Amino acid sequence: MLATNQRRSLSTLNVPLERDIFLRSLLRHLAGTLQDVVGLDEAGGFVSVVGRQIGQEINQDYQRALAVTSLSREQVADVLVDLKRRINGDFYVIEESDRKIVLGNRACPFGDKVAGRPALCMMTSNVFGSIAADNLGYARVVLDRTIARGDAGCRVTIYMKPTAESAQTDGREYYKA
Repeated sequence: MLATNQRRSLSTLNVPLERDIFLRSLLRHLAGTLQDVVGLDEAGGFVSVVGRQIGQEINQDYQRALAVTSLSREQVADVLVDLKRRINGDFYVIEESDRKIVLGNRACPFGDKVAGRPALCMMTSNVFGSIAADNLGYARVVLDRTIARGDAGCRVTIYMKPTAESAQTDGREYYKA
């Protein structure tokens, strides 16, 4: 058993542990375990279910805050960037048109814990897809580049209408709930 003076000194040690790091590490290990046990596609499926629920909650929060029942395309783009900013991502709009929104990202909210855990990217796909689809009727989200796969940054394309271009991509489709 530690003496009282030793107990007090533990709190001053430079141990990289606080709630945010702990929770990101927890998610990293959960995603890694899922990827190892059931495979990447199935792990992504589990994360997708959670992402859809979180996306719906976030969408409702923004609609309430903006006092609207549905977001416009411009508001959807702004909300996607803002929600990631609030959780320490660094997303920005690369391109925006009636057909698609293309976002870049310089910092993942999961930080270095996302490395090698592409299943966690399904959180972004589903949050973005559910918000876009619930407001605009349809979304196809393509994770063109991701930090989790070793890219320097992320590039995410959100198609808002089925097109020949979107049909040739490897993305996930979302529909209004």
